Amino acid sequence: MKVVQSLYSYLLTRNYFNIEPVPDVSVSRDKRYAYQVYSDLLMMLLDLGGYSISFEVSDNPVIKPRTGKPNSNITRCAQALAGSEQMRAIISGNREFINKYSLLSSELTSEVKESHIYKEYSRKRSEISVADEVLLWQTIFQTVVLRNKSVENALKESPDFTHVGFGQGWEMWLHTIKEFASVRDSLAGARKELTESLDKSYELYHALLQLIIDLTRFRELQIDEAKHKYLPSADDLNPNTAFIENKLAKLLADNSELEAFRHEHDISWFDDSVLMRRLMNSIIDSDIYKKYMAETDHSFVVDADFWHDIIKYIIINSDDLAEALEAKSVFWNDDITIMGSFALKTIRKMAVAENPSDIRLLPKYKDEEDAKFGPKLFESVVKNQQEFRNIIDQRLTQSKWDPERLAFMDIIILQTAIAELLEFESIPVLVTINEYTEIANYYSTPRSGQFITGMLYAIVEALREDGRLQKCEM
Repeated sequence: MKVVQSLYSYLLTRNYFNIEPVPDVSVSRDKRYAYQVYSDLLMMLLDLGGYSISFEVSDNPVIKPRTGKPNSNITRCAQALAGSEQMRAIISGNREFINKYSLLSSELTSEVKESHIYKEYSRKRSEISVADEVLLWQTIFQTVVLRNKSVENALKESPDFTHVGFGQGWEMWLHTIKEFASVRDSLAGARKELTESLDKSYELYHALLQLIIDLTRFRELQIDEAKHKYLPSADDLNPNTAFIENKLAKLLADNSELEAFRHEHDISWFDDSVLMRRLMNSIIDSDIYKKYMAETDHSFVVDADFWHDIIKYIIINSDDLAEALEAKSVFWNDDITIMGSFALKTIRKMAVAENPSDIRLLPKYKDEEDAKFGPKLFESVVKNQQEFRNIIDQRLTQSKWDPERLAFMDIIILQTAIAELLEFESIPVLVTINEYTEIANYYSTPRSGQFITGMLYAIVEALREDGRLQKCEM
């Protein structure tokens, strides 16, 4: 669910290449030619980055990666460009230049391979940033591509050629590829945000357990204040202390893991006295509380069951808590249900344990593989977004569903599910289908769950027919 949230936020605003729109027909000759130069340079970048362009069946261009190009290891710019629908539109309208450029592609490729900047770049062993790659392309085009006489002649053959337009086209191209670097920085930010979001979710799990402790202490203070008011009643002087003597609350208060985490992350609810009072009032007014306080036998199981029901039916559903969570962390808005289930699971384990004090709090990750799951799933969707979208569109075409009517969240959910189906052999197919159906029911449109289920079954069948999916159903 966290991966779907992060992907939705990132992909909704991401555009690898913010390609300039085609100018209006009424623009000046300079601007018309500038856009022609801009388009031609983008197509050359695609070619030099290791991609071929062809029109095998129709007027729609086919863009495929090819091996053997001298700089085929420099693929991020070209890969992103190849996935741009705007770029496909540019290619469709420039078949004449593609045919002309194909005659000098080998010559230019050879010059790039022999250039000093390329050789120096190829020898690098350290991690190469996107900014480094963009700078490489900028330098290659300045020192090799635009100095090649054949390229120069091909660009200047247009009847709209002007020196002003040529300069403007070059500046447009520079702006586009430099912007690509900044967008890739946003990808790094999205990865970081995913990690931070997972960290905050784990913090909320501890915070919900800490809430049991703090509410118990808050009620204890209320009882003490009632005893010392000016005219205390008999009930004030002789209160029912079952709530503040709850054995589960005491066990959690003595839990060293929870205590250490609380200190490290500064978790406390006492800074929000209004919330504590409102939650306490909701608890006291509940039938769960009244029944519990009327009981005479308060075993550990009874005490644990009491807090299990309070968390499940009152705390998790509290509008006051939801408002407080939103104020404490932007990552907690949608986490209360999931993290609440983790807290309930912990309470239940303690309730049935022979020695409840031996029960450990749930770890952040089950193992190293689990720790890598979120980032790996996120990366897979980003890297293969267009491929996964093609798989979805093929199924939509067969079902006669209009792709334009598909909610963006549904697209993200399906792409993430496909990544999980293909990348994680240990996760059964039905587990994936059920999981993403639930996510769709939670996040998307009212009928999305049913739609996602049907689509995933159709996608699974297609992937099996293609031999790409071979793992078991259960």
